[in-house]
Amino acid sequence: MSNQPFAALAAYNQWMNQRLYTLCEALPEADYYRDRGAFFRSIHGTLNHLLLADRLWFGRFTDQPFRVAALDTELYATLSELRAAREPLDQQIIDWVATLDAARIAGEFSYTSLLKPEPRRYPMSVVLSHFFNHQTHHRGQLTTLLSQCGTDPGLTDLIHMPGVALATPE
Repeated sequence: MSNQPFAALAAYNQWMNQRLYTLCEALPEADYYRDRGAFFRSIHGTLNHLLLADRLWFGRFTDQPFRVAALDTELYATLSELRAAREPLDQQIIDWVATLDAARIAGEFSYTSLLKPEPRRYPMSVVLSHFFNHQTHHRGQLTTLLSQCGTDPGLTDLIHMPGVALATPE
């Protein structure tokens, strides 16, 4: 399997994060921090969790472990701090995915998790799919939370990302 589908997902991750952070910057602070009953309570909590989980997985992928006590640990108290950490990580993910070859994707991946200390083993393609699916899952929650604030996130499907569509013959 080629790394192309994962390269597209890495680019989508960056594109959507940039869009969502820009929308969040326009929110009143009270709306941004308000507990809205989401898995990680608020928009801020959800953005924190996304960054934390991506750091956990990226650390596993690159053999540079990122350790936290819990999946809801607050990494940063402000949106600007989150964004300053998010942007370079998104580029690191894109750069790392570009290094993956078919043999690595077809191989296996093992790791230990916060929840279960015994080693877990999966096909690498499944782990990569999980990594990108997890991001999309929580960004979907963010679009709902933004909608609750009266903010329209616009088209969010991967197929609407600039550069994805093939040129239309004239």
